[in-house]
Amino acid sequence: MHPSLPDYMQEIGVQIHYRPDLTAAEVPAALAAHPYDGLMVRSKLRVTRELLAHGPHLRYVARAGAGVDNIDEEALAAAGVTLLNAPEGNRDAVGEYALGLLLALLRNIVRADQEVRAGQWRREANRGEELGGKVVGLLGYGHMGRAFARRLAAFGCTVLAYDHNPNCVPDQHATLVSLPELQARAEVLSLHIPYSQANHHFVNEELLAGFRNPLWLLNTARGEVLDHAAVVQRLQTGLLRGAALDVLENEKLLTLSPEQQARYDYLRTAPNVILSPHIAGWSFQSYERINQVLARKIREFLSK
Repeated sequence: MHPSLPDYMQEIGVQIHYRPDLTAAEVPAALAAHPYDGLMVRSKLRVTRELLAHGPHLRYVARAGAGVDNIDEEALAAAGVTLLNAPEGNRDAVGEYALGLLLALLRNIVRADQEVRAGQWRREANRGEELGGKVVGLLGYGHMGRAFARRLAAFGCTVLAYDHNPNCVPDQHATLVSLPELQARAEVLSLHIPYSQANHHFVNEELLAGFRNPLWLLNTARGEVLDHAAVVQRLQTGLLRGAALDVLENEKLLTLSPEQQARYDYLRTAPNVILSPHIAGWSFQSYERINQVLARKIREFLSK
């Protein structure tokens, strides 16, 4: 956590035992040793029914970040434990980064940089596409999708968004559409859906085949929502014009299965693919802002 955490917690009257050194195996005993009201985690620790049993006094789990795929929400509900997370803390970082990925993809920025460093001066081969006039489709219109849409507003493109939540509220930055309309019109597809078992490989060959136009594809969400076999196949056949992936199906690169390794080897050598190590929400500003958001939400929860 950002070192500002103790100060923010002190401001709201919460005493913390800050133990970033704990291994996952040591957490149950640490929970059992004190009558903690709250447990604060990042993305590595899995919060399960078994873990919660060691913290019978827990009232809330605070996830320092946006994604909650490491947390068993059904188990929390059964135990009467409230889940707090902080997508507001890194949504601006994700919105900016997604825009950067899209511009780099359309204008061949990464490839051109590598070529010049290698002594190649290839102007015509790196002629790119302008974002203005494109139809950008957003799959998921929560905090991250909205932050991206706000930044697209100045580029003269059309922004469409599909969200399966019927209560999703529209705003002035994107038009909410059905999934078939998104598939009919989008030229760029950017993923902003959380990972869950229901969303595993939600973006697969069948869904991608429903898009009328060859796509540029962005993923700053979770690697598991995307079927990478379908991505590789469509890149090889030209049905995907390019991909920018900040997240992968398996981000522990030393543990890839043979099939995952083959897909990774293709992606890392493809000239129309940009890869980065899950850093879309990873800015110096978001690092502290997550603390601010959690402190506010914990204060509000405790004051009820």
